[in-house]
Amino acid sequence: MPSRATQPIEPESRNRSVALLSPLLSIEGVTKDYTTDAESVRALDNISIQVERGKFVALVGRSGCGKSTLLNLAGAMDFPSSGRVLLDGIATNELSEVQLTKLRREKVGFIFQSFQLLHTLSVVENVELPLLLAGYGDPRPQALKQLESVDLLDLADRMTHQISGGQMQRVAIARALVHSPRILLADEPTGNLDTATGNSVLELLRRISSDQGMTVLMATHSAESASFVDAIVRMRDGHIEDIASS
Repeated sequence: MPSRATQPIEPESRNRSVALLSPLLSIEGVTKDYTTDAESVRALDNISIQVERGKFVALVGRSGCGKSTLLNLAGAMDFPSSGRVLLDGIATNELSEVQLTKLRREKVGFIFQSFQLLHTLSVVENVELPLLLAGYGDPRPQALKQLESVDLLDLADRMTHQISGGQMQRVAIARALVHSPRILLADEPTGNLDTATGNSVLELLRRISSDQGMTVLMATHSAESASFVDAIVRMRDGHIEDIASS
């Protein structure tokens, strides 16, 4: 049976299901095709799923199964070839570029496998960036508060090359959360970390989801993720094979 954190959508009851669950993210009959060298490749094939607010959900599968594509669609970084994506009730493919920029800045936080930190900036300056882009006049207090929440306040003035990989990922998490998004999207966040450090990052994400009511959608190949998340969505060749509580 599907978990309460995620629900496959039955076509005949889709509207009723959305109304009752009020999910933060709804993927409805989504297919995604890419064209490379004049050849069409199907990354996702008629995917339907809902993710409830405040849940920590892992997309699990081998490379090429569609995990990252699904994350990009969820964050309005890409758009379906057919079907639709609703983020906080908003159909992403119906927005203008200005509206999309606003949606991403206000509702979405991204965490990447390679951290994507700017090494010419200090730790706290990296965390300030989303607030500066959003036009905040004095982002420093909020950035420091977010660093404290990931236990890195004492490293605020360090340069990023002076901290460990696990600490870099915590900085990336703080940066993704500093603007209080509705959903946190994590693409292989433990991929460049050793097992112990990776597990500490997963524990941090679980705590953020639990304590802050943050919705977290994570793509991972890590078997260890099962003990940290509310639900696991197993993917294969662009399809959802199974949804289960962990």
